[in-house]
Amino acid sequence: MMMTARGRPLSYYVLAGLMALLLIFLYAPMLCVYILSFQGPDGGMSFPMVGWSFHWFEVLFEGTGGHGIGDVPNSFRRSVRLAAFVSVLSTVIALSAGMAYRRKFPGSNFVFYSAIAAMVLPGIFIGFGIALTFNLMGWTINWWSSGIGAQLTWSLPFGLLIMFIVLGRFNPAYEEAATDLGANARQRFQMIILPIILPGIVGIFVSSITSSYEENARTQLNVGLGNTMPMEVTGLLTGSSTPVLFAIGTLTSLFMFALILGSVLLMGWMARRRAARSEL
Repeated sequence: MMMTARGRPLSYYVLAGLMALLLIFLYAPMLCVYILSFQGPDGGMSFPMVGWSFHWFEVLFEGTGGHGIGDVPNSFRRSVRLAAFVSVLSTVIALSAGMAYRRKFPGSNFVFYSAIAAMVLPGIFIGFGIALTFNLMGWTINWWSSGIGAQLTWSLPFGLLIMFIVLGRFNPAYEEAATDLGANARQRFQMIILPIILPGIVGIFVSSITSSYEENARTQLNVGLGNTMPMEVTGLLTGSSTPVLFAIGTLTSLFMFALILGSVLLMGWMARRRAARSEL
């Protein structure tokens, strides 16, 4: 194997270069969006920049419809509300299913593959099927019924896979030791299992928020009155677009990065706390 002067194989630098190119490919377009969101009032949707200002952020917060903003503030609130409910339900259901699948039960494979199938089926057909079912049953389509159900078909399978991976790496010796010390089922779950798998639970919660926030195909026929954020942005793209779309992208990215950073800090704090307890 060819080695460099520092002792690293040449393949290390080749792979590092490929990784750097991938990061540039992913984040360079986002960087352009962030820069263009600070266009001046007379700026357009492309370079060169026509001044620098916070004009389009002001337009976004003021909700000035004449600038092509549509109903973005209300759409954002709908998306956040949906994401909150979907993330909580996905986390609770995934955790419950993960604990149930620690032991085999009749029909477990059928239930598992039925849930995972929602990941590979076209989202537009799933959304259409849910809307058609509600129509045939005479039920009203609302965000809190059909909307949440449609988004769960997308976020829940990912949550299940994460939970199965986390519990698959769980060492049952800890639980057996707690049993030997007289802990019952509730105490074993609350004091042994839950603290160990908590970072995975946080990961499910965060991934469910992001998957719900960006979901469009399954949601557009089942959310009822009003658009979600992806639906509103899609509508704005078909009309007269302005740099307010870039402002939306910048604020959304900041929100998601803050969510990810907060989750990383929370998991780091939990790891330090668990390490401190183990030293006692």
